[in-house]
Amino acid sequence: MGTTGMTDPAASAGGRVRLVIFDFDGTLSDSGDWFLSVVDDLARTFRFRTVQPDQVEMLRRRSSREVIEFLGISKWKLPFIAWYVRRLVGRNVGQIELFPGTPNLLEQLKTTGVKLALVTSNSEDNARRILGPENAARIEYYACGSSLFGKAPKFRKTLKKLRVAPNEALAIGDETRDVDAAREVGMRAGSVLWGYAAEDLLAALKPDALFREPQDILDYVAAHR
Repeated sequence: MGTTGMTDPAASAGGRVRLVIFDFDGTLSDSGDWFLSVVDDLARTFRFRTVQPDQVEMLRRRSSREVIEFLGISKWKLPFIAWYVRRLVGRNVGQIELFPGTPNLLEQLKTTGVKLALVTSNSEDNARRILGPENAARIEYYACGSSLFGKAPKFRKTLKKLRVAPNEALAIGDETRDVDAAREVGMRAGSVLWGYAAEDLLAALKPDALFREPQDILDYVAAHR
């Protein structure tokens, strides 16, 4: 698909990209099936509505906040749920793999000279273990352990640490909250179509780019170097 995945043609005329900030779960790591396997345990532990198999596709077409509301999760529980999930992931890293093409994507991006960062609600230790030493070393900065809706402060910290202006950074994720956080900070937002949220939901948000496969990310960055 290449850069034809961009929802705003004017975006191709934008400034250069010096930094790519990745989300982790659902963007680099294929953790969706694993999460569905533990969601009933989470529901029992934190007393929210369980997800039925025939509800999964419906939820993929709802925003992150709408999913939280549908499941009946109180906002005060979100930090505790995030902490609990991080612990579960740490015990089950062997069950979670990277999406096909992720190692090559990181390797090729690194050769272009663009800086790479990771902002995720997962822990740095979990991310590094799932990535493996070689892939993990390609990421220059980790801002991990963010709350489920707390990525904007992590984005700002990452930009300051790496000395990159917001308009020179591209944040890539698989959910609506990733787009919202990127826009709050003034960065470009890119959405992958192989993660959690459905394509029509993400397209409706009009991110700067939609990526159907890892090569599309490489093409977009090459066009903005």
